[in-house]
Amino acid sequence: MKKTLQIIGCTIVVLAMAASAFAGNEGRIGTAGAQELRIPVGSRGIAMGGAAIAGITGTEAIFWNPAGVAEIEGTEAAFSHQSYIADINVNFAAVATRLGDFGTVGLSAKVLTMDDIAVTSELFPEGTGEVFAPAFSVFALTYSRRLTDRVAFGANVMYLNESIFRENASGMAFDFGFTYNPNFAGLTFGAVIKNWGPEMRFDGPDFEVDIQMPGGDPNSPSKTVRTQSTTFELPSSVQLGMAYELVNQNRNAVVLNSTYQSNNFNNDELRVGGEYGYNESIFLRGGYSYSSQDEYIEGLTLGLGLAFHIGETRMVFDYSWAQTEYFDDKQFYTVKLQF
Repeated sequence: MKKTLQIIGCTIVVLAMAASAFAGNEGRIGTAGAQELRIPVGSRGIAMGGAAIAGITGTEAIFWNPAGVAEIEGTEAAFSHQSYIADINVNFAAVATRLGDFGTVGLSAKVLTMDDIAVTSELFPEGTGEVFAPAFSVFALTYSRRLTDRVAFGANVMYLNESIFRENASGMAFDFGFTYNPNFAGLTFGAVIKNWGPEMRFDGPDFEVDIQMPGGDPNSPSKTVRTQSTTFELPSSVQLGMAYELVNQNRNAVVLNSTYQSNNFNNDELRVGGEYGYNESIFLRGGYSYSSQDEYIEGLTLGLGLAFHIGETRMVFDYSWAQTEYFDDKQFYTVKLQF
């Protein structure tokens, strides 16, 4: 009875928050901030086109669906590097450990860095001689637990920080996810609400300007006025996914995945992907992402993985490649340690 009430309570929370996430339309494209929240991490999920809501497990699930973190038996650490678009580098590190019946707890950090940018002004359009390097960070605390032998729940509490020259914005965001395994025909279902949270705002010393008050004495000293930036919302979404274990025999395993993503500030997306595994050691993956949005930059994805044991530790190396319109194709590298 207690577990049933937990499931009902968590479901009510998720459905209540879904109302705000479904509020967007095509006219709102490009109006959300904190886009670093949308950048995926983990080569396995990326290689399957991002269709990883129902089938992803371990530390990579922190991004895709935190309910999958509950599948960790001991401790897992992951490190990921991405050569993203427009010379942006994305680095991700995570560790999660099982704490008995309490559940699984994880910590992670995603940091975006880019090359220096020259500071320009009206007086110096070619540059003032100063440079700055924007930086965007997401730090997450994850909790995940199996509510029953078929249902798992997970949540992320995320702290966001954005730094552009001398201005900063910080805020909080939350993810809530479920997985459900009916123990029927190799199916698993997943649902997640991502990037739900309050609005953010930039602040910093450059919002102070010196002006002459209208109608005042032109010889009087200027007055320092502090302006304020407008707020911006987070790029929330609701995602529903399914994983189907097509083959699992004679050391061969084939899993097919699909995800439907309803975005608050973008057109909806459909993602499909699959993974072939041999002897739980060699993996081949592929996927595709589709949206009706004009100039959608995603598309075909491919990847591979290798896993082996060193003593009691299992090491996994994953690589993925993603086709990208208008930019150089993206590449992702991930190392995982399971012990």
